[in-house]
Amino acid sequence: MSCSVLLIFIFLSSIMVAFAGNLNNDFEITWGDGRANIINNGELLTLSLDKASGSGFQSKNEYLFGKIDMQVKLVAGNSAGTVTAYYLSSKGSTWDEIDFEFLGNLSGDPYILHTNVFSQGKGNREQQFYLWFDPTADFHTYSITWNPQRIIFSVDGTPIREFKNSESIGVPFPKNQPMRIYSSLWNADNWATRGGLVKTDWTQAPFTASYRNFNAEACIWSSGASSCASASTSSASSSWLSQELDTTGQERLTWVQKNYMIYNYCTDTKRFPQGFPPECRTN
Repeated sequence: MSCSVLLIFIFLSSIMVAFAGNLNNDFEITWGDGRANIINNGELLTLSLDKASGSGFQSKNEYLFGKIDMQVKLVAGNSAGTVTAYYLSSKGSTWDEIDFEFLGNLSGDPYILHTNVFSQGKGNREQQFYLWFDPTADFHTYSITWNPQRIIFSVDGTPIREFKNSESIGVPFPKNQPMRIYSSLWNADNWATRGGLVKTDWTQAPFTASYRNFNAEACIWSSGASSCASASTSSASSSWLSQELDTTGQERLTWVQKNYMIYNYCTDTKRFPQGFPPECRTN
C-alpha cells in the first residue's frame, strides 16, 4: 500500500461517523430535573419547558470540524416566549460558537430561525429567516458543515447561510477550539417574541421539542489531539472537510436569502453607521 493511500485510509477510518443510532451513545442530559428524556430505546430525545425550568443536553464528544445533522420537531401551538437552541460551542472567555436558535411565536405566526457565528468571543453576526414549512408539524433536518474554509448552515439539505473564513482580512475564524453540541429549551420572553412584547402563556405548558436521527461525520477532539490530525486535508478533497457550495447550492442559497431572510447584520445601516464589519465583504 502506497503512503498516500495509507494516509487516506487512516483519515477516513479516523472520522467519527454516527448514523441514526442510539442517542444515548452520543448525548447526555445536562439539566432540567427530569424534563429532558431519551426514550424509545435511544431513538428519540425530548426537551420540555414549564414555568419552573427548561432543560438541555450536550454531546459526549468534542469536535474540531465536522458535518453535523439533527432532525428536530419544534414546540407546536402558541410557542411565544420560548427559544429552542441547537448549537456548537467551545468554553472560555474567547469561545467559538455556531448557532441555530428557533424563536417561538403565537399560533399561526411563523417561527424565526436565528443564526449566529462567534469567533474568539465575538458574535453579533446575526442572520434571521422564516422557514418555508411548518417546523412544528414534523421533523426537519438542520445541518452545520464546519470546515477550515467555511461554515454552511442548511435546512433539509438547502443551504441558508454561508460564513467564510476571512482571516486574510483580520477576522478570526473558528478553527482552533474544539466544540461540543448543545441544545436547550428555555424561556426568553423578555426578548424572544417581538422584542419581548409577547410573553409566554404558561397555560400551554409543558412545551416540548423533539430530536432524532443524529448523523455526524466529524473529527473527535480527545486528549489535546484531533482524530483527523494524522492525514492532510487534501486527502479528503471531495468530503465535507473541503466542501463548498456548487452552482446549485449557490442558487438555492440565493433563493432562501431572497425570499425568507428577514434580518442580515451585513445590511443593517442603523447598527453600523460607520461601515459594515469587514467579513461582510466576503460573506
